Parts: sequence; structure tokens; C-alpha cells
Amino acid sequence: MNETILTGGTVCREFFEKGTPVVEIEYDGDFSVAKTFDCGQCFRFDPVEDTEYDVEFAGVAYGRRVSFAQKGDLLYVKGSDRDDFDGIWRSYLGLDRDYDAINADILSRSDSPALRAAVEYGRGIRILKQEPWEAVCSFIISQNNNIPRIKRIIAALSERYGEPIGQGCYAFPTPKALHLAGEKSIFELKTGFRAKYIADAAARVFDGRLDLIDLGDKTDDAVKKLCEVKGIGPKVALCSLLFGFSRLDAFPIDVWIRRVMEKYFEEGFSAETLGPYAGIAQQYLFYYERYIVSKE
Repeated sequence: MNETILTGGTVCREFFEKGTPVVEIEYDGDFSVAKTFDCGQCFRFDPVEDTEYDVEFAGVAYGRRVSFAQKGDLLYVKGSDRDDFDGIWRSYLGLDRDYDAINADILSRSDSPALRAAVEYGRGIRILKQEPWEAVCSFIISQNNNIPRIKRIIAALSERYGEPIGQGCYAFPTPKALHLAGEKSIFELKTGFRAKYIADAAARVFDGRLDLIDLGDKTDDAVKKLCEVKGIGPKVALCSLLFGFSRLDAFPIDVWIRRVMEKYFEEGFSAETLGPYAGIAQQYLFYYERYIVSKE
């Protein structure tokens, strides 16, 4: 067993469980596997029903099958060795960000009781750092769609055009793979009107017209570049930027957030007032309204 002190006082222990590498983290900040993977920001993870942990979500990210579990104050990354944890999962899970400071910054920008309640209820949510191409493609698929169907489409695309990674799982297909597949084949996987949008996005990334590595320093400029793709509007662009590019100031507005703005901010509301972490505030507000208030 190896023990290492990580940034922020996190203790990491690496071991094997039934031949599978596992990284155990004793994390001293707020982190919730359940909230993070059940708040609508990613589509390739599902809860593990027969887990020995308090909660566990398993799925595919960065071309790897992995699961994230919690038991008490301990976080487990199963299917990961220490190198993968340091190189991928620590930033993917947002463990390298000081969310106490982020939450304080958000609350300093508004005296709204609803915002304060949302931050408190949403505490433990982390914005995942997903792969940029997968985020763009996933949120194109999300248009006028529901989460179960989004998941089915992504699973079908991955099985047909993604690289097999074992255990019946497949990596998300590359832009080249989807470009070569073509719009007709993509449509056959029940993508509907989104097929032409996926095909156009894949073609632009493949031939270099859309450089996902260089979208510009300003989020507004990045939105404009993404909106050059057929079918991508501001909402899809902002979702992609928030969840795939770590643009934490990106503030997507959907029906839930529009409802929140009208309900709790009668005096008017501008995302810019929430500063560099407006996207995190958006996720708290979304979670609060959809998972707390709507169930009361």
C-alpha cells in the first residue's frame, strides 16, 4: 500500500481489490458522488445497485471503465492506479479546486436567499472536467431530449464507432470515426434531426475548421466558434464549455434555470453578476429547483 499526501491535505492510498486497482481518498472538503453524477452533467455513468459502498456510480470516461464510490468520508476510484488518478481523475472530479473558496465567492456576489439555499443544498456537487469532444457531441444529442434517451444514443454511437475497452464497454467515438461514418449511418442510430449536427461537428473537428484546443481566452468568443457548427446554439455551446472545457463562468440557460430566474430574481438577474464561478452557481440552482423544490 502506498500513502501520499495530496494538495489540500487529501490522503491517497493505492491498493488492489479482486485484481482491480483502487485509489482511496480521504478528502477533507465537500464531495458527493451521488450529487455529482446525478445532476445532469454527464451521460455515461449509472448507479451500481449491489455495491458494498454507500453509493457507487460506474461508467466510461477518457477511454476507461471506472467507478467512483463513497463510504463514510472516503472516496474510491475503482479501475484506476495512482498515475491515472494524478493524471486524469483528480482534475476530472474537481478535487484540485477549493470549493469552499468558490462557494464563498459565489455568495459574496448576491444576497439572494434562494442562492444561499441552493449553494447549501448543492454542496458536494463538483463540475466534472469531461473530454471536450465528448461534451460537445453529448450536448448536441441532448437537444429536445431526455436523459434516458440521450444515454441510449451515446451508448449506441460508442458501441458502433468507439474503440472497445473491455468488459463490454467502448470509448466515445473520435471525430474521425463519426466523420467517416457519415450522417446517414449516424441517423440510423436513432439520433433523429441531430444526425446532421453530429456529422457537421465531427467534420469540422476532423478537418481543423473547429480547433477544440484553441477556442480563445474569452468564453463569449468560444461560444461564437462553437455556434458555427450546425445545430449548436448558445445553450449547447455553454453546456459544452462548462462541462468539457472548465469554463466555470459559462452559464447555460434552460427551462429550469429560466424558471429559477423568474421565480427568485424578480428584480432581474445577470449571470455576469455571479463572476468567474457562475457556472457552478447555475448547477447549484438547477439542482436545488429540480431535485429539492420540485419534490416538496
